[in-house]
Amino acid sequence: MNKILFGTISAMALGLAAPASAADLAARPYTKAPPPIAAIYDWSGFYIGINGGGGTSRKCWDFVTPATGVLVGEGCHNATGGTVGGQVGYRWQSTNWVFGFEGQGNWADFTGDNISAVSGLRNQSKIDSFGLITGQVGYAWNNVLLYVKGGAAVVGDRYRTYDVATGLEFDRANETRWGGTVGVGVEFGFAPNWSVGFEYDHIFLGHRTIDFTGSGNFAGAPLGAFSASDRISQDVDIALIRVNYRWGGPLIARY
Repeated sequence: MNKILFGTISAMALGLAAPASAADLAARPYTKAPPPIAAIYDWSGFYIGINGGGGTSRKCWDFVTPATGVLVGEGCHNATGGTVGGQVGYRWQSTNWVFGFEGQGNWADFTGDNISAVSGLRNQSKIDSFGLITGQVGYAWNNVLLYVKGGAAVVGDRYRTYDVATGLEFDRANETRWGGTVGVGVEFGFAPNWSVGFEYDHIFLGHRTIDFTGSGNFAGAPLGAFSASDRISQDVDIALIRVNYRWGGPLIARY
C-alpha cells in the first residue's frame, strides 16, 4: 500500500513540475533582418563609344612680308560645323573617385572664310579631322559621373584662298598641328554597361607660319610654286554627345 501511495504522489509531482519547467525556458531570441543591399554603379573597365556634335575654331591670318618678315593682319573668321567620331578608353574606380585615360578620333567639317585686308582674296580654312589623347579624373554619385580631362590634341587643317571675282582657287596649304586640350563632361549610366554623356573640349593650337603654293589656275600662282606665307593662329571649341559601352562588372553590392 505504501509503495502504491508513494508512486501516485511522485507521478502527481512530476505532472505539476512539467508546466513550471516549460514556463522557465528562455524566449526564442529575435534575429534582426540584414539591412538591404544597395546596388551602386561601377565605372571600372574598358569602354568604346561613338560621339557627335559641333564645334567652332577662331582663325586669324597675318601676312608675312617676304623681305622683312613683318606681320600684316589680314583678318579673322570662325570656322564652324559638325563632327562625328569615336573613343576608346579605360577607367578604374576607387570609392567615389574615377580615373582613366582615353583616345578619341573625329572627322570634322569646321569651315569659315573672310576677305583678306591685304590681298583682297577670300581666305578660307577648314578643320577636317582632330584627335585627343587625354587622362581623366572624375567623381561618381552612383550612376552619375562628373569628370575633367586634359592632354594632347592634333588637328588636320586645310587652307585655301580664292579670287573673289571668279571664285577660282588662288593658292593652298595643308598642315597637321599639335596642341593641348582640356575638357569637362558629365556621364549617366542608364543601363548595365551603357552610358550617355555630354562633353565640352577646348583645344589650344597657338600660331604657326604656313607656306602656300599655287593652285595652277589662270587667276593664281603657278601649280606647286611658292606663293606666300601666313602666320595663322587658332583655338577650337567642341561640344559633343557621347554614348559608351563598357565591359566589366557593372554593379557592386554594398551594405
